[in-house]
Parts: sequence; structure tokens; C-alpha cells
Amino acid sequence: MKLEIRRLLSRTRRAVDDYGMIKDGDRIAVGVSGGKDSLALLCALSEMRRFYPSEYFLIALTVDMGFAGCDYSEITYLCNELGVEHRIIKTNLAEIIFDIRKESNPCALCARMRRGMLHDAAKAADCGKLALGHHYDDVLETFMMNLFNEGRLGSFSPVTYLDRKDITVIRPLVLTKENEITSFISGNGIKVVKSLCPEDKQTDREKYKRLLDSLEAENDGLRHRVFTALKNSGISGYAVQKAAPSGAGTASGAGKASGAGTASGAGTASDAGKASEDDKCRRA
Repeated sequence: MKLEIRRLLSRTRRAVDDYGMIKDGDRIAVGVSGGKDSLALLCALSEMRRFYPSEYFLIALTVDMGFAGCDYSEITYLCNELGVEHRIIKTNLAEIIFDIRKESNPCALCARMRRGMLHDAAKAADCGKLALGHHYDDVLETFMMNLFNEGRLGSFSPVTYLDRKDITVIRPLVLTKENEITSFISGNGIKVVKSLCPEDKQTDREKYKRLLDSLEAENDGLRHRVFTALKNSGISGYAVQKAAPSGAGTASGAGKASGAGTASGAGTASDAGKASEDDKCRRA
């Protein structure tokens, strides 16, 4: 990897430490769609194994939607280069959602089904944690979606414990900006798998991305201030765990299944069911 990985590693490690995402002996499944975010996440977590004080195991999981012509060989090649096993979960989701059910709102159903398949595949691989590629800008876009669409304050959590699946979802890129990810991917010549979904780039999330861009243009630093407000308020588990030692995940790092998490704790199983958590077809 070239020098572009230094900032990515710095941001990733800070998030992992701030929110107690990884502890010694963790088996972590990484959801890899082939988009830039999930590929950057895979590279960062793989590289971190070289120096992080806690040892952990990685496996890459890809849900094949069943679109004709989709090729995941580049992901497999990258995984081989990184020394990470790559498993592809074959499905007929595309046929079910677009041809059989003809969903008017396909993104929400698709995201729920893909997420469930990733959870099951992670458990089948004996992994207690699933890492997803949501980044800093996704946090803010989801916050805006929740505010305008649902009338509530919050976003997805850095760490979410799912009691029904007995698995913890971690998001190590929550402090990494999208343009930093783009720079890393392009700077290293990493090939992204093009999405064949007909709904790609046609989602509600894209609308709020453009809204934030326009607000940022008129209010320099707006994104930073919104994220700082999330951290200072502790909403959705963004209060930093000051006492967490480097690389040591603690029980307080994840919300309890009952929803009675601590102030520094992350999301609960109930958070995962919110509409914005379905991700509106966002490719991690």
C-alpha cells in the first residue's frame, strides 16, 4: 500500500479505540460489496493487523445479488493479496425484489435482506462481529434523513449489539471522510466493482448528500459542527469512551439488547430496525 493509507489507518484506529470496537481474539467478518467504502475498510483492517495491540481474525463476505454479469473476481484477488479469506453468498435477491415482488420501495427490503444474510454468514464463519463500511459522511446523511423523514435525532451507531443474532456490528470508518476514501482507492489503483442495481444513485440518501453539500457551501465547517454535536450529546453512542484502553473492547462499548445502554454505549438491537438503518441501498 502507498502513503495514502496512513490517514485511512489513523482515522480507522482512532474510531476503533474511541468506541472499543476490537478486542483480543475477535473474529471479524467484513461486509464487502465491492464499492469503494467496503474495499477501503477491508484494506484498513487488514493492514492494522500488523501493528494493533490486539490480535484479531478477518474474513470477507460478499452478498451476490444475482444480477447477470456481476463479477467479484477483483475482490477475491484483493483478498488473496491481503491474506484474507473471501466468501461469496449466492442469492436470487435481484429476481425476488425486482421481478417477482416488483417492489415500489426496493431499497429498504433489499438492505434488510442483505443485512440478514451477512449476519447469518458471519455467524456461520464463527464471527462475533461484523464490520461495515459506513463513513463520516454517511453518519451525517443518516442524521439528516432521520430528522427530516422521521422527526427524530440520531444516526446509526458506531457499535451496535444485535441480541436476536448475538452479533456486534462495528463501523470503523465513522471518522473517515468520503473524499479520503476516494483518494485512497484511486491512489492505490484498487478496482471497484460497478453496481448493476437499477436503483443505484437514485436513493433518498443522495438527496440529503446534495442538501449537505449546499449547506456546507454556505456554512463552512457545518459537517464538522453537526458531527461534534453528535459526539458532545452522546446521541446514538457517539460519546467517546475516554477510559477504553487501546484495542480493548469492553462490555460497555455496545448497547444492551434491552436498550438500556450506558451513555458511552453504542446502539441497541432496536436501533438496527429503523428505516434509515436499512441504508436505502447504500453500497458499503
